[in-house]
Amino acid sequence: MTEISAVLIASSACLVLMLGAIHLFYTFVGSKLHPRDAELKTRLDQAPLILTRETNMWAAWLGFNASHSVGALLFGALYGYLALMQSELLLQSGFLLALGLITLTGYVFLAKCYWFSIPFRGFLLAFVLYASAIIFEFI
Repeated sequence: MTEISAVLIASSACLVLMLGAIHLFYTFVGSKLHPRDAELKTRLDQAPLILTRETNMWAAWLGFNASHSVGALLFGALYGYLALMQSELLLQSGFLLALGLITLTGYVFLAKCYWFSIPFRGFLLAFVLYASAIIFEFI
């Protein structure tokens, strides 16, 4: 992989890593991911899932947000490492390149449809950096 492609993919991975870290921090610290309606949080904390009574909607919300963050952290760490330390392996693996592109496409779609503008722009930029690396490498 050329140095420019490696830097582009590493930059994409770093951006996803930062988004995941910030999201994980906000999941457990402060109230940025709490509903504006304090009564709703109380109701969610008291509402068991239909699936099981072993948890409630608020605990599930925290768990879903944390696991989402872990996925972004894993993507960032793995693709950052591959781009910087194993760039030939990454470039020669159509599977890994496609998996990264599909993952970022999924994050962009989710951010556009279900989240808000900051993660959408962040994941879109990560996608553009990653796709640019692939295009640059194969042109």
